[in-house]
Amino acid sequence: MDEARAAGATPAPRRPTTDAATMRGDSGRVIGTLTLLWLAGMGLRLTILAAAPVLPMIHRDLNLTETAIGTLGSLPSLLFAFAAVPGALLIARFGARATLVAGLILTAVGSAARGAAPDILILDGATILMGAGIAIMQPTLPPLVREWMPNRIGFATAVYTNGLLVSEIIAVAAAVPIVLPLVRGSWRLSFVVWALPVLLTAALVVWGAPGTSAASRAARGFAARRWWPNWRHPLVWRLGIMLGGVNTIYWSANTFLPDYLYGMGRGDLVVPVLSALNGGQLPGSLLMLAIASRVVRSRAIYVVLGALILASVFGIVVGSGNVIVALAAIVGCANAVALVLMLALPALVVPVEDVPRMSAAMFTVSYPCAVVLPILGGFAWDETGIAAVAFAPAALGAIAILALGPGIRFDRA
Repeated sequence: MDEARAAGATPAPRRPTTDAATMRGDSGRVIGTLTLLWLAGMGLRLTILAAAPVLPMIHRDLNLTETAIGTLGSLPSLLFAFAAVPGALLIARFGARATLVAGLILTAVGSAARGAAPDILILDGATILMGAGIAIMQPTLPPLVREWMPNRIGFATAVYTNGLLVSEIIAVAAAVPIVLPLVRGSWRLSFVVWALPVLLTAALVVWGAPGTSAASRAARGFAARRWWPNWRHPLVWRLGIMLGGVNTIYWSANTFLPDYLYGMGRGDLVVPVLSALNGGQLPGSLLMLAIASRVVRSRAIYVVLGALILASVFGIVVGSGNVIVALAAIVGCANAVALVLMLALPALVVPVEDVPRMSAAMFTVSYPCAVVLPILGGFAWDETGIAAVAFAPAALGAIAILALGPGIRFDRA
């Protein structure tokens, strides 16, 4: 080298420490990890929403009452509330990755077992098994996002939330025109078909998920000693009520808009409005893929989203025609953005060892809100005869986002 310098030759450039092959390998691992998160997000809703299009067939074949149908539809939400904390215990004892795999397997088995149910009791039991699987899966994803993608928590959360929302669309859109013809019109076999991608996701997580770091193992050991949520912590209730507000907005709007529009004499708007409300979620989740990393720690965005949803709900009540369609799309889009932000929060606001129990507590508080508040909205409509009051729970959900979001602190994680 010295002789080369002396001769005036240009020394050979140093070999970079990270060569192209290593960079490609890193990119491949990131893409693989994001794919697993997206598939896990699909597993959270795919088997639940697949039941709605075939409910008339189930109703007829099992001779069910409307009460039985209502119970069947509410069981998953109840499990989401009551099985989330046991999910935190499983995470503390066995790790988030193992708990995710167990939840995926339970979900797939429960879905397939629903197809073999000879009566409503067995059908409810299989639904409980499926709901329990999903319930223990949900609190695994925030800690896995923090462990697998610690520098891109917002983006990774947006990825698995996008999988969740896409699964809702696929399950409803493909159940009758695609899946039923494949199984010769059997709703029983259709449940088996929907279980297969969930089971495949479990196999892919076992095979390709990133390994557990030493720091994560140490955090898990600490979490095993305090997996039970601290119900006296104000943050538990702040996050739970905010997520409950997001869920309440979605379910209230879907529940009451059809009857509200029929009461207005605009039954022709039901399909466009519901399509706008639910379809609007997808652009919202795609938007968050682009901007999540920049806004996920912003407190002002909760004020913007809460005010936008509140104004849109008010506009739906006082508006007419295509205005309602447009405002429903805005509600769906803004609520999807809020959902991504809420699911990212546990990994952003508490130490790593507390993420599982904070996630579990947030889900436990939020789902009863989404069940009880729409019921109260319907009761208020019945008692007053004023259709607009049915949307009060959605308005309260928007106010919860607007009022509680600015108080979140991101300096304690």
